[in-house]
Amino acid sequence: MVKSTTTTTTTKDAQALLHSLCSAYTATPKNLKIIDLYVIFAIFTALIQVVYMAFVGSFPFNSFLSGVLSCVGTAVLAVCLRIQVNKENKEFKDLPPERAFADFVLCNLVLHLVIMNFLG
Repeated sequence: MVKSTTTTTTTKDAQALLHSLCSAYTATPKNLKIIDLYVIFAIFTALIQVVYMAFVGSFPFNSFLSGVLSCVGTAVLAVCLRIQVNKENKEFKDLPPERAFADFVLCNLVLHLVIMNFLG
């Protein structure tokens, strides 16, 4: 009997947490939401590659590693861009968004040059 009450309380707490997260996220600026979608896309693409490798196999293993590392690296760089562009972040308040985007593009260029070199 006590177990069902605990389960109900946990479910209500989880729903309240989810509702508060959704209501707080609606106040997020549009440019940060776009970056969030890009991060989700990059991680989803990496997961698709891992699932494909699990079903089909990883004969050209360098290609598999290059694809997954490219997706994960791009996601990490996008998270860094999100941190720098966020107006509420006090550490990067003097950094203009154009500079943060230029850093993102340059780091992506270096990342993909390394990935292309790793392909062979």
